[in-house]
Amino acid sequence: MNWLTNFVKPKLRAIKSKIIKKENLWEKCTACNQMVFHRELKEQQFVCPNCDFHMQMPIENRLESIFDDKKFEEIKIPEVTEDPLKFKDKIKYQERLKKEREKVRRQDAIVVASGKIHDIEIVAAIMDFNFMGGSMGLKVGEGIVKATQVAKNQECPLLMISSSGGARMQEGILSLMQMPKTVAAIEIFKESKLAYLCLFTNPTFGGVSASFTMLGDVLMAEPGALIGFAGPRVIKKTINKDLPDGFQKSEYLLEHGAIDLIVHRKNLRKKLYSLLKHLHK
Repeated sequence: MNWLTNFVKPKLRAIKSKIIKKENLWEKCTACNQMVFHRELKEQQFVCPNCDFHMQMPIENRLESIFDDKKFEEIKIPEVTEDPLKFKDKIKYQERLKKEREKVRRQDAIVVASGKIHDIEIVAAIMDFNFMGGSMGLKVGEGIVKATQVAKNQECPLLMISSSGGARMQEGILSLMQMPKTVAAIEIFKESKLAYLCLFTNPTFGGVSASFTMLGDVLMAEPGALIGFAGPRVIKKTINKDLPDGFQKSEYLLEHGAIDLIVHRKNLRKKLYSLLKHLHK
């Protein structure tokens, strides 16, 4: 038994670790299924060089791509009650939170940070789809409120970058209450006449798309981003009819007047500066 524990197990773990490291060098595009070298993907801001599909971009990389000299200051979000309903599905909600935090090394599905874009001070709130599908719970709601308060106090514009599957079912009605809470926070912020910009990334659905994200002075989206309340499959089953081509994609929404701009990821920083020059006093 000691031979198995002390010799065989460590050997197997070492082999597994090498395999995982090799696999991490490549990433498959979910649109064209092409394998892309991770370093190249990072240089391309996580846009597939083969089909131009905008893949999910880690929050740290996105923050660095937006702010001057890749410098920003993360703003602490107030603590909230965790697992207020003592929820359990396959596993306890507390255990699920712990696993998600270990996976992304972050407390929840939102990061609030401040920095400068061509010397214009701005506060950004960015959602992370990798944390429980970017679902909106108490912490996310508190993060939006905190972002509006900091931006208002610093008299600077607010940028919201969304990516979410909607409200967090493990927090029940409390997650749905974040919709009016965040809407109220945004409306209070807009009374200051400061610019509020929203960028939709793939995907943005549910209570997030039905609340604070649709209130921006300028609504932008990345190419091919899915945006809506319910997903296309749910709508198709509900109305029992075929949907138009590209339904709920950013190009379809732009054509029908639901959003203002489609911005390629490589042009985002330039476009933000152009808008801020006109909207910020």
